[in-house]
Amino acid sequence: QVQLVESGGGSVQAGGSLRLSCTASGLTSGNSDMGWFRQAPRTEREGVAAIRGGGGTTDYADSVKGRFTISRDNTKNTLYLQMNSLKPEDTAMYYCAVRTRWTANWLLLGRTYNYWGQGTQVTVSS
Repeated sequence: QVQLVESGGGSVQAGGSLRLSCTASGLTSGNSDMGWFRQAPRTEREGVAAIRGGGGTTDYADSVKGRFTISRDNTKNTLYLQMNSLKPEDTAMYYCAVRTRWTANWLLLGRTYNYWGQGTQVTVSS
């Protein structure tokens, strides 16, 4: 059973930075695609950033391109999201997810991910 535990959320002023981490247990290899998704109150979940199992291919939501960077350390089974130049509209619960079945589907397609963490709250004040 795969378990994902996020950390690193918090409250920050606009323009600030946070680094989210997601530690995975139960993964049999480092070849699973992993991603970060977020959901604000009364909005739909959206894909923020994701990375292929091999680590070479990434994808970002247009709203975070140039500000957020996703990375992974397969030796530690850990996924990261470095968030810079944060804006109030980045406020949301952030979820880590993994998809253990290979697919060519778009990396940010949430319904293709089969394991999810509990989430970590990010709040950005103006």
